[in-house]
Amino acid sequence: MIGFTILGLILFVGSVQVVRCKDLVHGVLWLAMTLMTTAATFAYLDAGFVAGIQVLLYTGGIVILMLFAVMLTKRLDGASIRIDSDGWLRAGIVGFLFFAGLTAVILNSPMPAKGQIGENSLEKVGTLFLTRHLAAFEFLSILLLAAMIGAIVIARKKDA
Repeated sequence: MIGFTILGLILFVGSVQVVRCKDLVHGVLWLAMTLMTTAATFAYLDAGFVAGIQVLLYTGGIVILMLFAVMLTKRLDGASIRIDSDGWLRAGIVGFLFFAGLTAVILNSPMPAKGQIGENSLEKVGTLFLTRHLAAFEFLSILLLAAMIGAIVIARKKDA
């Protein structure tokens, strides 16, 4: 329990730093630390396959791609991110609503206890993920869509 709490605190601090960081390169590096901590959390929960996929796809692929994109974009050279004062309030409200919705979905999902999945666990996890836990999957896809739309809106303001 202590290890899980420590990983949770590191994950929380890294996530907050990703959002608060004004330098894009440092933000991507904080994101890499956050994704590695997520992989460590999966490994702590005996989900080695998911931890490996987390490291390979997200930390190894996405973060490196983001670093190359940030470093090769000359328009953002030395740029910092400006956040409006009312943006924090809106972000807090949206973050709280997302957290409340995700918590409700997780608490209402019948998850087996640790170690009770048994043989062919990957097949069972895939089946459960796309049947019983489909609401959580769709909720996360909506979050990713909102992040993509937000990134497009921020990028378009600088072009216009």
